[in-house]
Amino acid sequence: MKTVTVLGATGSVGSSTLDLVERASDRFRIRALTANCDVSGLAAAAIRTRAELAVVADPACLPALEAALAGTGVRAAGGRAAVIDAAAGADWTMAAIVGCAGLEPVMAAVEAGGTVVLANKEPLVSAGDLVTAAARRSGATLLPADSEHNAIFQCMDAARPEGVRRIVLTASGGPFRDWSLDAMACVTPEQAVAHPNWSMGAKISVDSATMMNKGLELIEAARLFPISTDRIEIVIHRQSVIHSLVDHVDGSMLAQLGPSDMRVPIAHCLAWPDRMTTPMPPLDLVALGRLDFEAPDEARFPALRLAREALVAGGAAPAILNAANEIAVAAFLDRRIGFLEIAAIVADTLAGFVPPTPETIDAVLAIDAEARGLAAERVKDGAA
Repeated sequence: MKTVTVLGATGSVGSSTLDLVERASDRFRIRALTANCDVSGLAAAAIRTRAELAVVADPACLPALEAALAGTGVRAAGGRAAVIDAAAGADWTMAAIVGCAGLEPVMAAVEAGGTVVLANKEPLVSAGDLVTAAARRSGATLLPADSEHNAIFQCMDAARPEGVRRIVLTASGGPFRDWSLDAMACVTPEQAVAHPNWSMGAKISVDSATMMNKGLELIEAARLFPISTDRIEIVIHRQSVIHSLVDHVDGSMLAQLGPSDMRVPIAHCLAWPDRMTTPMPPLDLVALGRLDFEAPDEARFPALRLAREALVAGGAAPAILNAANEIAVAAFLDRRIGFLEIAAIVADTLAGFVPPTPETIDAVLAIDAEARGLAAERVKDGAA
């Protein structure tokens, strides 16, 4: 029986992971679940799955969690250090904490060995070289749960990268793929979180709307797969049925298809290198009828250009990109800036902050904090 820890258990990815685990309770045992401050959701999940440990990141929420778990046999803990401690020790760990807050727990899981499944982009974006180096030292296995990277993982023989001509990340284009810039200037948070194909949290939904999520995935793909950055492409695929493609030098192109449900790539990671049953029905290709593709418009979605420039620049640039974007998205959701200002704030932060390449996690976190401060000042100036 495989022990499982879910970091970010009450979010959409965490909930999907637990759904699969509970459907195969004879194969998996929950070691630990974590959440930020959703005490009721975390307690309910911990009791239902008979978790050994439940951890809330906000220490102020610990008394409420302890009360909710009293008499259940589930241990409770709280605070940042407790989340990091909980991340180590399971056979299989789902990393689904949104934002750079997940970096230290991911590193703890990687350094402990085992299988670490990455659903949050930020650790590989902000500290990709450090995370992959730690995995090599500990012998940890990194598996991608993002549908796009999981598709590439399934289609690409990483041991023979010379046979790959390019990899193609697909993108739905988000809710504003057909909108003009003038119309996008008036976008509301409610419109931005209404993704046409996927059910996701607010921050990730906004990233999809700006296409920053695809920019972050571009950086993540460069960290995960042994291929040069100029051979990673992005294409708009409205139906979100083909999750990514691998083009080989002999002209063969392999694609992974599946429904727009995160349980499919999560199940692949849970059972890897085997397969497991999911509740998803088979694709009805006749009902689909057609699959469309088009090039992304970087004039309307400058986040794509910013991400590729940060990837090429290397060093601290990807961490700055990610940090500034988190601040800008939060400001947009709070209605303090407009939709188009998100990318502008990221661009300004990148241009005004060029620190040395970080060589430790502490250095990454320091750069992240500085970039957040600069982006917050830019938000304040823009809102004044």
